[in-house]
Amino acid sequence: MRKVRIRHNRGPAVFAFLFPESVTWRAKSEPLRRKNLLMSKRRIILALSGLSILLGLGQHEAAAQSTLMNVPSTDVVAAKKVYVEMDFLTNYAWQRKDSFQNYIPRAVVGVARNVEVGANISFTHVSGQQLPIEVQPNVKWQFYSNEGAGTAAAVGCILYAPITHRAGTDTLGQCYVVGSKRVSGRFGPRFTGGGFALLGAGADQQTKGGAIVGYEQPLAKRVSFLVDWFSGDNRFGYVSPGISITTSKTTALTTGYAIANHGRGKNALFIYYGKQF
Repeated sequence: MRKVRIRHNRGPAVFAFLFPESVTWRAKSEPLRRKNLLMSKRRIILALSGLSILLGLGQHEAAAQSTLMNVPSTDVVAAKKVYVEMDFLTNYAWQRKDSFQNYIPRAVVGVARNVEVGANISFTHVSGQQLPIEVQPNVKWQFYSNEGAGTAAAVGCILYAPITHRAGTDTLGQCYVVGSKRVSGRFGPRFTGGGFALLGAGADQQTKGGAIVGYEQPLAKRVSFLVDWFSGDNRFGYVSPGISITTSKTTALTTGYAIANHGRGKNALFIYYGKQF
């Protein structure tokens, strides 16, 4: 697999508020809602704090690639490098009446040779509706890497926090761990597997944890086929096949189709374009 793909930890960020039904508008009593929100935020803060402590212990060199299609990989953005990207998603093919357009600018910085931090901002347009704008700060640590054996492992967390139209919406977090194995050879594939857990998720997220699976197959010097999958019935539950094209030494274009585990109307065409500085 080539080492010029440089997208950051997109993973859980993409399908944040793509569909009206993915936003939780629950009629809770205010005292109960405040109590649940406080407990959720405490769990999220504890998880992110624990990861931040672990970040100081790493001793391994970072690779160039940081995501597959939509799930996190075992790689991180190189130290002192900055990566920016613009994502566009739409479900035009299935819901012409209530079609959505999702825009996600993102940025990631390599703060150490095996640590990256970043932030995404997700905005979804649906005619006649007002959906929250969501900020998604994230961090990932590659705690193991053996280039000779083609193996690596990483752990990370991402926070999903609405900053507009917050009434009735949830702040939640996702933490994950992934491992990978690259097969030797010019066109050797790479396999990725792992698991994730949701922190502070509401009742609308039917599955609070699950599996992460990914496969990368180089087809030519600048072209690769990729497919990845988040298991479960929640906002992350998709299988996403696509093609990635390296357009220059520092830029890449990726396009594909995300297929929801539950609900055909949630499927989406996506296009990503990114550049590393």
